[in-house]
Amino acid sequence: MALRPALIVVLAVAVGCKSGDAPGGTPSVAAKTAEAPAKRPIFVRGPTGGAPVAPFVASELSKGRAGHYGVLVYVGATWCEPCQGFHRAVAEGELDELLAGVHLLEFDLDADRDALAAAGYSSQLIPLFALPKSDGTASENRIEGSIKGPDAVRENLMPRLRAFLRGQQAG
Repeated sequence: MALRPALIVVLAVAVGCKSGDAPGGTPSVAAKTAEAPAKRPIFVRGPTGGAPVAPFVASELSKGRAGHYGVLVYVGATWCEPCQGFHRAVAEGELDELLAGVHLLEFDLDADRDALAAAGYSSQLIPLFALPKSDGTASENRIEGSIKGPDAVRENLMPRLRAFLRGQQAG
């Protein structure tokens, strides 16, 4: 029996990481160096310790407009397998073309949960990718979750991110 595309998307999202999943994955390998070429996507760690999220995001949006680069909010966790795969793919340059000139404002769900929720960046699954509004709060434009496994970034996350960044339904 063939699966309809809509069902495949629902199944893919349904197996993303949930906040109750057990820790135990390897730590993130975020590329945070200033030496990275301007076109490569970079991770910019958001504030921690309960600091407000929205003012930081709004400030980064202003910097992005002035510097002609994109800003995307990314919420993950060190124990989340799809998040680890996403970090590896960025570090290894697999997403250079897709995310060229994008600053990924990175937040850790476990460390930043309450501050994220206050700014509207709550989700059922991670990773969460959200376009912020000019005031730094979350817009309705978001995708969340991914499948697990060695090909998850290439087969699931990249096509969904590509559609999302083009303003299309990403599932």
